[in-house]
Amino acid sequence: MWPLWSLLLWEALLPITVTGAQVLSKVGDSVLLVAVRPPGFQVREALWRSLWPSEELLATFFRGSLETLYHSRFLGRAQLHSNLSLELGPLESADSGNFSVLMVDTRGQTWTQTLQLKVYDAVPRPVVQVFIAVGGDAQPPKTCQAFLSCWAPNISEITYSWRRETTVDFGMEPHSLFTDGQVLSISLGPGDRGVAYSCIVSNPVSWDLATVTPWESCHHDAAPGKASYKDVLLVVVPVSLLLILVALFSAWHWGPCSGRSPAGTGGRWRRWSSWGAGGLGPPPV
Repeated sequence: MWPLWSLLLWEALLPITVTGAQVLSKVGDSVLLVAVRPPGFQVREALWRSLWPSEELLATFFRGSLETLYHSRFLGRAQLHSNLSLELGPLESADSGNFSVLMVDTRGQTWTQTLQLKVYDAVPRPVVQVFIAVGGDAQPPKTCQAFLSCWAPNISEITYSWRRETTVDFGMEPHSLFTDGQVLSISLGPGDRGVAYSCIVSNPVSWDLATVTPWESCHHDAAPGKASYKDVLLVVVPVSLLLILVALFSAWHWGPCSGRSPAGTGGRWRRWSSWGAGGLGPPPV
């Protein structure tokens, strides 16, 4: 126990701290936290700690012996190498945090290095949906105005970008981006029948993409004079509602609760009523 207390005392009395760079990795991978020391610094003792979100002892080096069997969240996932670099893995999303290594040389001088570890989830394949705008008078003939919507589930800190899968420059056609790049607005013509668009989703450690051909969702190949889906809905919806209302009114008007018996079917109606009333006797023969 004395070596640990002596290291912490050295750190308090002779603090020489160097802040290291941010280290990036992803869930499921292993990461190496490299211990950097100045030239000529001969390490006699070393101590690795987690500083945030909780302060924990992870590994020590004392009298040539490496030790990592400390009760921390990295127990069984930490390995201290001979060069005093600390390897952690497989990583979990909650492993992000700040770490430090305190080293003491043979002359009693200390050297402290801090590093920030950021663990990201791997980016899943995004989902792309195509929405076609209804043509109006202002839209040029034989064109299709499309909106491509891209979405990646359950991922934070990601960026969206779009790529036109063709040798033609992307700026050759009108386009606009909305909602931080998740929605792309494009205007297509007959020459874009086979042109595909890819949505690229990325974070600092991984990326994935999904590709669609938006012209396949356009309806400019319909025969002249053919009604659009909006024209059909304007006729079908009111007629369907009228038929439903008529059916409901008929069921209420002629239902068994009304007490009426249709003409010419008295015996048959009574037979149904007697069984349905809870068994008032056998039906008439």
